[in-house]
Amino acid sequence: MDTTVKTHDMTNSDTGPGPSAEGLQPFLHDACVTLYAPSFAISHSDGQIDGSADGFYHGDSRALARLTVTADGIAIAPVRGAFEGADRAAFRGVLRGLGEDTPDPAVTLHRRRRVTPGRLEETLEVANAGRQNVRVRLIVTAGTDLAPMERVKSGHAQSPVSATATESGLDWSRDTFAVRLTSSPEPATVDPAAGRLEYDIELTPRSSWTAVLCCDAAHEDGDQFPAPPADSLPWRTPVLRSADRRFDQWLSQSAADLDRLRLTDPDKPADQFLAAGAPWFLTLFGRDSLWAARMLLPLGTDLAAGTLRTLARRQGVRSDQDTEEQPGKILHEVRRATQNFNENFSLPPCYYGTVDATPLWITLLHDSWRWGLAPEQVEQLLPHAESALAWMRDHGDADGDGFLKYIDRTGRGLANQGWKDSGDSIRYRDGRFATSPIALCEVQAYAYEAARGGADLLRAFGRPGADRWEEWAERLRDRFRSHFWVEDERGPYPAVALDGDKKPVDSVTSGFGQLLGTGLLNHEESALLAARLGAPDLDSGHGLRTLSSDSVAYNPYGYHIGSIWPHDTAIAVHGLVRAGFPETAASLSGGLLTASAGFDGRLPELFAGHGAATDARPSPYPASCRPQAWAAASSVMILQSMLGLSADVPGGTLTVAPGFAEEYRPMKVEGLDIAGGRLDISIDADGTAHIEAPNGLVVKRERMTPR
Repeated sequence: MDTTVKTHDMTNSDTGPGPSAEGLQPFLHDACVTLYAPSFAISHSDGQIDGSADGFYHGDSRALARLTVTADGIAIAPVRGAFEGADRAAFRGVLRGLGEDTPDPAVTLHRRRRVTPGRLEETLEVANAGRQNVRVRLIVTAGTDLAPMERVKSGHAQSPVSATATESGLDWSRDTFAVRLTSSPEPATVDPAAGRLEYDIELTPRSSWTAVLCCDAAHEDGDQFPAPPADSLPWRTPVLRSADRRFDQWLSQSAADLDRLRLTDPDKPADQFLAAGAPWFLTLFGRDSLWAARMLLPLGTDLAAGTLRTLARRQGVRSDQDTEEQPGKILHEVRRATQNFNENFSLPPCYYGTVDATPLWITLLHDSWRWGLAPEQVEQLLPHAESALAWMRDHGDADGDGFLKYIDRTGRGLANQGWKDSGDSIRYRDGRFATSPIALCEVQAYAYEAARGGADLLRAFGRPGADRWEEWAERLRDRFRSHFWVEDERGPYPAVALDGDKKPVDSVTSGFGQLLGTGLLNHEESALLAARLGAPDLDSGHGLRTLSSDSVAYNPYGYHIGSIWPHDTAIAVHGLVRAGFPETAASLSGGLLTASAGFDGRLPELFAGHGAATDARPSPYPASCRPQAWAAASSVMILQSMLGLSADVPGGTLTVAPGFAEEYRPMKVEGLDIAGGRLDISIDADGTAHIEAPNGLVVKRERMTPR
């Protein structure tokens, strides 16, 4: 997917705080994450913030590394903890033995958490339901290292920063980052050296005591990408009622998480985009923000427009080897400062090391136009589309062989620059690593789609070059057929890539799914790939494995060599539907829905690839982001695929062609959007569609049948 965690030293593991975890990326699989971008909190399931990646973060900096609540001489036994929506969580515990005269608990601690931009608020309530008067000293311990995110992610501990006492709490600061923790009521004792706030509590029967802790964090120069107003949601929020409540929960939780992943462009605050995910990628990412916006087009075009404009303002204008900027290129990621992971891996604040964001930008503009983005908004972005098309020809295909490819010329950046950007992701069937420059199979599909979509835009708006780009796309299609296809005992298939010697890298991967429906393949080729995607080495029963389980390099915990990525599966489902293979789409989407229930509706960035044959519930990938924008947005793409929903607003038509997922019917979704108008669709148990669409659109009702 996106980023910098991917080029780690391939020893992603953590055994908890302590020397054994030094230099290893922290695990997050059992963490409770509450977020409101650009801020979030990570804690244990009992609410304690203590060690490893735990903390309250704001703008890629850790504001608090510790916030624990204890009772002097009394054990607090956790009973329940869970996130609520996206930005809230609650935790309950029992003060064992205190005030008890029966086996029943008497005194409890209820800890309620809320995150808003720049603020963590914790409400502590101690309640006495017993029959005795009780006394207890409650101790809050707080501390921080004010560490930058890349230091936390790389597992390198930093020294604690000393606190300064105030009347109601503690302060910390370093350079231009300042943090303040306040308490109401004021603590009985404040000990800055120990980071302790102490409260003496006396409770009569059936009484309670409450304190509110507020931690405020700010960078002196403000937020790099501020949060938008809470009431400025750039899409309609859909409501789904289906025969399978797991699907309803997945869509509802996804909508809540996506809401809190929104950020704005400080140059034009009205333009919003989605941060990639928490905790590692809570910022602007070209690839992730584009895919997430594309997946959400059935909810409206405002997010896509904001994403396109935000990236267009930062589109490359010159060649710079240090940042990998090139004219017309769309960036990979933006950070507040240089990320220094180790002596061999360092990324500049604005980094362009991605081969696929540029064609994806063009395709999002095209698809947004089809979904009803206002023509004047499309036209304003066409010069950027022309620059992006030129980048594909002049820089993406630097050696003129007709394929988009990448190579890290800095020696310090991402070795792989497609979405599978970990250092070990592109492998031969025998496990060997591919050598650069590398031309990925799915990137050629993106480029083909971008060239065709770009040609449509140029022709529709009376700009020159449409015929030239259509011819370019057809030449790419022919070259792909002659250079990428290989064969094994099961028949022909496309290699995952061409290596630096232009030889096929012959592993069997999930990349097949991202070729389907793009137009790059004919029907016979698509049928071959649909059969491969439906086989058990790729279809795990919980989604699509990134690498065949028959491969030498397969590892169910491998970041891109056997794990399952929800967005990857959703793209494959959508492609299968577009290509006319609903049965395989049904299998993959059903597996992803089963997985969503295993994660309480909040699908992570990725999870382990063991599959349903061995695990009823999917196993987490321990360092995965959760929530992640394109994992959450996958729920909408799966819904779109089930409905067979496609739009051509310039042509005046909307198509609804439900083709699979009978087990989820009857189904009704309210609050979709096309051309700014509300769209409601219900599907009866027999597949009959009922559609309430804006006036002026011709609605085509079709029944999808396998081709």
